[in-house]
Amino acid sequence: MRPESSSVHAAARSVLMICDPGAKVSATAALVAAWRAGRLACGEAPGQALAVRVPGRPERPALVAPRDLVQRPLGTAAGRVALVHAVAHIEFNAINLALDAVQRWAELPPAFHDDWLGVAADEARHFTMLADRLAELGARYGDLPAHDGLWEMAVRTAGDPIARMALVPRVLEARGLDVTPGMIERLRRAGDDRTAELLEVILAEEVAHVEAGTRWFRWLCERDGIDPEVRFLELVAGAAAGAIRGPLNRPARRRAGFSESELTALDGLAGALRAAPAGGPSTPAAE
Repeated sequence: MRPESSSVHAAARSVLMICDPGAKVSATAALVAAWRAGRLACGEAPGQALAVRVPGRPERPALVAPRDLVQRPLGTAAGRVALVHAVAHIEFNAINLALDAVQRWAELPPAFHDDWLGVAADEARHFTMLADRLAELGARYGDLPAHDGLWEMAVRTAGDPIARMALVPRVLEARGLDVTPGMIERLRRAGDDRTAELLEVILAEEVAHVEAGTRWFRWLCERDGIDPEVRFLELVAGAAAGAIRGPLNRPARRRAGFSESELTALDGLAGALRAAPAGGPSTPAAE
């Protein structure tokens, strides 16, 4: 990314395609600094966005189906490495997701791009924290396999910002709000207070990221004359019902903008999934 580039969307496009994690983190910081200093303009001619099926990412980790990931108990050193690696992979993908939103929908207001550039900066910092923790544990990002569920959903929603805001922040990333408190508790029981502290920082900041998804999802629905709660549940039922699993972290989801009726409906979907017979719907994992 060249700081003198006049378009924030073109600059985000360049950073999105950087493969090396460290270089992507540094370029993301430079991009956000240039935007906040007023050196990058918002808005460009239609048709400039990249149709990104594979964003910039390193050759490793190897990407496999969620069912092929080995589950390791957190009471073991290997289990803690696996957990930190999995969360680092989510954070790396989240950098790409935020950058893709900026490069893809240049017609949206500057506040949209400001929000998602801020998210990209946070996710880059989270990734760095976790990569450093992996090093402390004697490992590196890329040492273990991972899955590509977050980016696969990005590809599926590339043509529709309403679907992107609904299904990535409000479904897949919101899943982290539900599962992270339990991970923190188990880590503390295992004596890994350092990793628990990092996850506490990430959890607190991810609420705001999901809330940004909620805010822009509702803004887009209002712009298009769509009932947001009806549309959200239609999208979930059609594309991501298997990603809804309880128990929901209702306090965190409320802070992220979920209504009581949405939470009740999501609880119902989670209950239906639990009741499904063996061999029923698959459950793609975001975590």
